[in-house]
Amino acid sequence: MNEAPNLPLGAVAAIATPEISAPLPTRDATNRKNMVLLIQLRWIAVVGQIVTVAFVTFWFGIALPLLPMAAVVCALVALNVGSHIWLRRRVDVGNRHLLIALMLDVIALTSELYLTGGAANPFTCLYLLQVTLGAVLLDARSSWSLVALTVISFIWLTISYWPLELPHRHVSDPFSLHITGMFVGFMLDAVLLVVFVTRINRNLRERDTKLADLRQHAVEQDHIIRMGLLASGAAHELGTPLASLSVILNDWRRMTAIAADPALADDFAEMEAAVQRCKSIVTDILVSAGQARGEGSAPTTLKAFLTTLVAEWSAARSARNLMVRNEFGSDPAIVSDVALKQAIVNVLDNAFEVSRDWVEFLAERDGDMLLLTVSDRGPGFEPNILAQLGRPYQSSKGRPGGGLGLFLVVNVIRKLGGSVSAWNHRGRGATVRLSLPLSMLAIGEPRGE
Repeated sequence: MNEAPNLPLGAVAAIATPEISAPLPTRDATNRKNMVLLIQLRWIAVVGQIVTVAFVTFWFGIALPLLPMAAVVCALVALNVGSHIWLRRRVDVGNRHLLIALMLDVIALTSELYLTGGAANPFTCLYLLQVTLGAVLLDARSSWSLVALTVISFIWLTISYWPLELPHRHVSDPFSLHITGMFVGFMLDAVLLVVFVTRINRNLRERDTKLADLRQHAVEQDHIIRMGLLASGAAHELGTPLASLSVILNDWRRMTAIAADPALADDFAEMEAAVQRCKSIVTDILVSAGQARGEGSAPTTLKAFLTTLVAEWSAARSARNLMVRNEFGSDPAIVSDVALKQAIVNVLDNAFEVSRDWVEFLAERDGDMLLLTVSDRGPGFEPNILAQLGRPYQSSKGRPGGGLGLFLVVNVIRKLGGSVSAWNHRGRGATVRLSLPLSMLAIGEPRGE
């Protein structure tokens, strides 16, 4: 199955008004996720400090100022609880909020280091964790502000601190105790850096991917709008010559020489019918151009919608080999959507063009999704078209301006909240499947079988 040439111009006009249902993934959404990570890191710090204080006190027998240190831990717990409440009520999270959170963490770490030996404490390496997170999360100015705060804090700890009183068994060899603390601090720093920086980078990659998808979607919508304007302009321009042709054909048909020849009369009748059909298409374009979905639509049922569509398509193309299977089951009430109808017709035309001896049209249900599948026995899609399904001008027919058929079909279905997939068969032929949520078509809530 090759991609269809083009959707009828009415379909272009019907989807010319862009509707983006997905919210824009701003940096605020990513910052919100990163703020959650900082809160989780703070909980880890609370638990880690409690475990470290207990281990140092009971294992090494080092006397620590437990009451002031407990006050710092309680302050961190209160900060985290307040952050949870604030985050639930806050819609956006900016760079300034992340900077404040990281600065508060640096102040808390400095307070704990002040109470446990100052700059001589081997856990001063945890400052690098805050600096690294700041470099990843913040803008350049805020990152340098955080660096300045950590440097000032470290310098202050060399001047002012609460000295530790080591037990007698460690007084003779304080260096080994310091090395042990450095090892634990380094290991903790490395593990937390890998875990949290990896998760932050994943959030940033997700944001960049969504932004790239939205940019592509915006480009496609802009392309559709321009095509819709061209369709409306073409409809206005075609109206006058089609009206002239209709008058001329009607006059010629009354001429004696033509009326006396049955073959000529039949040909002129067929030409008049073709002109009337072109005028009807032009009228549909002018009516649907610029309309939002739902205007001019009519209530019907799924079975009636598909039956009418298939009957009109078969009659217009004299198709005798269309195999229709409706395995949906129930017959829910839906809104007849013009753009959807023309998208289905486009896919059927695509299949019929390359497989006139056999085309299958299947309607079925998968949960709350309507699946419309068109299969053929044609040559199938080329690999590059399957890889970029729905991109404009991906055509194997070599015609200027070709390859817009599937592009418009994909955008029509996407606008209705669905998706389009396609694949080749092992032997010969291909399949295109339109997946649509029933909630976008059904009148009322779709019910199960």
